[in-house]
Amino acid sequence: MSKVVNIMGIPFDNLTKQDLIDKLSDPEMTKGFIVTANPEIVMATRNNDDYKKSVLSADYVIADGIGVIIASKWLKQPLQERIPGFELMMSMIDYASSARKSCYFLGASEEVNLKAVEQLKIQYPQLIVAGHHHGFFDLKDEAIVKQVREANPDFIFVALGMPRQEQWIAKNIESFSKGVFMGVGGSFDVAAGEVKRAPDIWIKLNLEWLYRLIKQPFRWKRILKVFDFIFRIIFRKY
Repeated sequence: MSKVVNIMGIPFDNLTKQDLIDKLSDPEMTKGFIVTANPEIVMATRNNDDYKKSVLSADYVIADGIGVIIASKWLKQPLQERIPGFELMMSMIDYASSARKSCYFLGASEEVNLKAVEQLKIQYPQLIVAGHHHGFFDLKDEAIVKQVREANPDFIFVALGMPRQEQWIAKNIESFSKGVFMGVGGSFDVAAGEVKRAPDIWIKLNLEWLYRLIKQPFRWKRILKVFDFIFRIIFRKY
């Protein structure tokens, strides 16, 4: 079984969610960068060299999106499982809570950010929140970097959306002495209760994308990118 599966120039780590949590719980793992990549992210790297460099600088690139899993099977290098970014974030928070590790929550609107932190503290009473800040800032704002660095968190969840979150992490991670960074997209909205995930049966059937499309029809352009991605994989148009 391949340890890394290359899909359109992006090396996906062939890990289960538990494999990754085990790696993150290793005392020697004090710093790292995780990208949870779906077809939209892979496609974005084709047209943006700077963004591709940001993604390739990650320590782990994880398959978040059934399209990536389908592509790996078509390429006869099947990835073990899809790891949804929200689920990975929650597993990391669960670990952080039990291990007395601190978390920083960067991104989303001020209201959603605050609500997400409040809800997570209710769910995980032992959770150490090193700090939090909304995502409406310039990526060049050094004051934000300083604020996060001075909070000295063990885990930093960055919800700035693609490509900003990966670019912010790649640009600034070297100025931190520790911290596992992960871009989490709209996960704060889910944690805050502002957006509901698909029911379990939809998730088990790998139809979460369809549920989102039904609930949020404006996402149709994003779904087209998934089909474009699959088309390119099937006909080797990459």
